[in-house]
Amino acid sequence: MHVREFQDMMRRIYFHRDSERGVVGTFDWLVEEVKELREALKEKNTKAMEDEFADVLAWLASLANVVNIDLEKAAITKYNNRCPKCGQKPCKCSFLRKHK
Repeated sequence: MHVREFQDMMRRIYFHRDSERGVVGTFDWLVEEVKELREALKEKNTKAMEDEFADVLAWLASLANVVNIDLEKAAITKYNNRCPKCGQKPCKCSFLRKHK
């Protein structure tokens, strides 16, 4: 399945509810799913990680649907088989961003 196909599937299943919830409400659900993914990663629970990765992807697709963005097109346009910052594959950027 391609990203566009997944996004279309989410549209068919959830768009009527997502559009009523709106951008902010749908974004808030995405944020909650990212938090749940963080917890699953901390716990190193493979099943929970799989479920939460799927949920994050689903809510990202739902949010993109609400704002009418084609995720596959956006991702390919920005990344197109190279780092968008340095233009290299693999990335040769000289900086590393650290997160706690």
